[in-house]
Amino acid sequence: MTDGDGADFTPADIRRAAMNLLARREYARAELDQRLTRRGMPAELVAAVLDDLVADKLLSDARFAASFVTARSNKGQGPLRIRRDLEQRGVTGELIDGALLQADVDWGRLAVSVRRKRFGPGVPGEYREKARQMRFLQYRGFDTDDIRRAVAAEE
Repeated sequence: MTDGDGADFTPADIRRAAMNLLARREYARAELDQRLTRRGMPAELVAAVLDDLVADKLLSDARFAASFVTARSNKGQGPLRIRRDLEQRGVTGELIDGALLQADVDWGRLAVSVRRKRFGPGVPGEYREKARQMRFLQYRGFDTDDIRRAVAAEE
């Protein structure tokens, strides 16, 4: 492969490494670029190979974002945290908006469910407990309206 300076990597080597990573899970383009260049692969060749993978529809930020939103919402994370994590992975705001809308998640209902799973069915009575539950939901990435409804819900 290489002796450390990246000069011995061929486009085929880079494509193989990218495909090995993509075989395990979806990646955002920026995330995959970063992983490959960290391995010492030349940035210009990595960019060209990633362009080819996008053209071949083997790499898609939109598909990654949709998969990420589904996985994270299934883990009980809210839209604000999911958005922040996708932005950190280099996904554009437009793709994030589309993925969050396509997910068709009732974020308010999810916030109620997450609160119940963590704290039980009863709504908090005292201020201190209510504030603790609200901080937890805020950390999970829910917006203020959904948090208020979740700590007041007695469904």
